[in-house]
Amino acid sequence: MGPLSGVKIIELAGIGPGPFCGMMLSDMGADVIRVDRPGGVDGTRDVLCRGRRSIAVNLKSPEGVEVVLKLCEKSDALFEGFRPGVTERLGVGPDECLARNPGLVYGRMTGWGQNGPMAHAAGHDINYISLSGVLHSIGRRDERPVPPLNLVGDFGGGGMMLAFGIVCALLESQKSGKGQVIDTAMVDGSAALMGMFETLQGAGLFSDKRCSHKLDGGAHFYDVYETKDGKYISIGSIEPQFYALLKEKLGLDSEKYEPQFDTSKWPEWEKDLISIFKTRTRDEWCEIMEGTDVCFAPVLSLKEAPEHPHNKARKTFLDINGLVQHAPAPRFSRTVPDKPKAGRKPGQDTDSVLKDLGICEEEIALLKVRGAVSSDNE
Repeated sequence: MGPLSGVKIIELAGIGPGPFCGMMLSDMGADVIRVDRPGGVDGTRDVLCRGRRSIAVNLKSPEGVEVVLKLCEKSDALFEGFRPGVTERLGVGPDECLARNPGLVYGRMTGWGQNGPMAHAAGHDINYISLSGVLHSIGRRDERPVPPLNLVGDFGGGGMMLAFGIVCALLESQKSGKGQVIDTAMVDGSAALMGMFETLQGAGLFSDKRCSHKLDGGAHFYDVYETKDGKYISIGSIEPQFYALLKEKLGLDSEKYEPQFDTSKWPEWEKDLISIFKTRTRDEWCEIMEGTDVCFAPVLSLKEAPEHPHNKARKTFLDINGLVQHAPAPRFSRTVPDKPKAGRKPGQDTDSVLKDLGICEEEIALLKVRGAVSSDNE
């Protein structure tokens, strides 16, 4: 089930954003075959590895490379997250794979991109979002920028952008019958996520100074506040009617806190709200504001989020083999994805995948003897 049911994709196993892309595609029903290293990391307790079959292949073996090329012949797409030139050296680069299947979509994901002065340098999410202008914009006034975990570069600008690119290329290939190569760079992807702020900057409405904008914690009506019990709540009362309701719920003198967008008063008004929100616990503020048009929510931890009534009602979180994790997103009215299955151990499906390629048991045994592939039960 799922909108990508019937689509077969090869994932050359990597870390972080690569598995995230594979999870996104498999959650939507694609048959994603994960090509793991023999003896690689166990995926059974890794949320990002869920929903795929695993074949363990030695890509330093010519026969192992041939297995991947045979997979390409019967697949719609392949993606990898190595540094530029690695798959070419292994013999499974775009030229070799598209020679076997000219309709193959070949997705590539790196931090810096396939070309440019920094293409071959090592890096991580924090570096990519530094170069794209994202990190500079996140943090408190007169303090250091704050890394937003590795959500923006690795997952938003990388893994999700690659999944989007693969689906776009698959749609195009249905018309042209031709494959192509996708160059996904986390620098490019994270830069794309800043489109709204590029607009604001062009209009003179966005400053390089942190905590000076209505969306970056500079505004008293769009921020996080500590409560009496040391927990936190979030407020997002941007629109005038929501701001009016916030003042009403807090018992504020409405005229004192106007005009709302007088930025010179924001620091003073923020101090007032800091004091007010510390007078009640998080639960008490929930009773007053949750579900209203104040634009309010408690700040929940990963352990707390699955227990919230709204998340429970929507089944936003699932329990898969004792591991609580998010449900597939987005949702579909007709092609509803199945509940994902737990990840697999490297090589747990080697035999079944090879049999699907038409390779007999004797040949599979020979490939194992020669060290080209392995299975989990060895």
